[in-house]
Amino acid sequence: MHLSSYEDLRSKIVSRMVTCEEVVRFYLERIDRHCNDNIYITVFHEQALERARALDRKLSDGGAPGKLFGMPMAIKDNIAIKGSRLTCASKILEQYISVYDATSVLRLEAEDAIFLGKTNMDEFAMGSSNENSAFGNVPNPFDKKRVPGGSSGGSAAAVANGLAMVALGSDTGGSVRQPAGFCDIVGLKPTYGRISRYGLVAFASSFDQIGVLSQNCDDAALVLEVMAGRDDRDATSSAHSVPAYSSEMAAVSVAGLKIGVPKEYFPDSLNPDVARMVKGKLSELRDQGAELVDITLPDSEYAIAAYYILVTAEASSNLARFDGARYGYRSGHSSDLASMYVNSRTEAFGREVKRRIMLGTYVLSAGYYDTYYKKAQQVRRVFQDRYREALEKVDVIAGPTSPFPPFGIGDKTGDPLEMYLADVFTVPASIVGMPAVSVPLGFDSLNLPVGMHLICNFFEEGKLLGIAKRMQRTL
Repeated sequence: MHLSSYEDLRSKIVSRMVTCEEVVRFYLERIDRHCNDNIYITVFHEQALERARALDRKLSDGGAPGKLFGMPMAIKDNIAIKGSRLTCASKILEQYISVYDATSVLRLEAEDAIFLGKTNMDEFAMGSSNENSAFGNVPNPFDKKRVPGGSSGGSAAAVANGLAMVALGSDTGGSVRQPAGFCDIVGLKPTYGRISRYGLVAFASSFDQIGVLSQNCDDAALVLEVMAGRDDRDATSSAHSVPAYSSEMAAVSVAGLKIGVPKEYFPDSLNPDVARMVKGKLSELRDQGAELVDITLPDSEYAIAAYYILVTAEASSNLARFDGARYGYRSGHSSDLASMYVNSRTEAFGREVKRRIMLGTYVLSAGYYDTYYKKAQQVRRVFQDRYREALEKVDVIAGPTSPFPPFGIGDKTGDPLEMYLADVFTVPASIVGMPAVSVPLGFDSLNLPVGMHLICNFFEEGKLLGIAKRMQRTL
């Protein structure tokens, strides 16, 4: 079954050339064949087939198909689906069953999407390689010895391997965009607040955002349109109107487009193949009528430092709830309440999660709050002002998604600071809360995927995806 896009699939289903059940069986068989790749933590074999049969009956009975009728989707395992495991790829939640649905899930199901299962990830979304999962590594679809990126590596690998048409991920500092770049697919992080976070397990609440991974920009736009909008259960969700993103995409033209190219995004340390491919694509766009505008974003080198101070501080607070007392893993080696807390967290949290909790507790402690946390918040405000100023002069800011192609499994696990640099180009958009997307450019000299990163102003997702669509190579 060859499917180039959801539009292609939808036409086949609605015209009765294929049933939803046949589509789901096709994807489930592929998932089962890839079981050794560790991409899914939980597969909804029976639930997905029951859902497909129900949709087939709806169509047979003359019911109007929803916007996502029969779309087979994967969902990162830190987003809640009622009655299903919600592990966050952590031992501490290994057997936890969600008691409610995320708002994004409810909205997608209301438009007749079908969930195939929950995908692997870095534990509590903390990582850039999918090597921090309690359920093991996920390999890169193009080289099994390399990582798929993280923390939404399972979702990215599912889409790239044809194990889902579209997948949901979460993006805190690049966790949708960086794995999209590593897996040769589209990865969208919308404006902060564009999608409700209700039902998304919190890592860093002022950064976390549900994002979309897909083979093309049209599918990403459609899924975003369904999920976006105000939610009374999330006070940080925006009441900004939700446009028809496909119409906004169609209105974008390369001719006359002003593309900001920051010199800070092309340091001497940038991988030569990545630099060559990104600059080559920019040159192509210039030949098509776009204007390349050299811009500068001073103090960009402080982005990673500010980001990790802020997110670890928020993580230390958010993860305090996992203590063995109310739900999740509880240590059997405890003599009193205090030792139960300590032993449960020691035994069930992974190394990277412990590292970030400790860092966050430190920067929030007496005597260090002003030195680290307060200063990082001030840096965040400076970044917001500078990106706003830059986007008053250009339509979009462009650069690499990652400073290097997918790296080998185990290559960076011994050096956390080197691992953190994998997000150096994606973190700024998360700090300022602007929408950003990674679009695939092709493959380097080692046949590894390379992505291009684009940032637009607040709530300009339609414009952003329209630009990305015109940049994306034909898959």
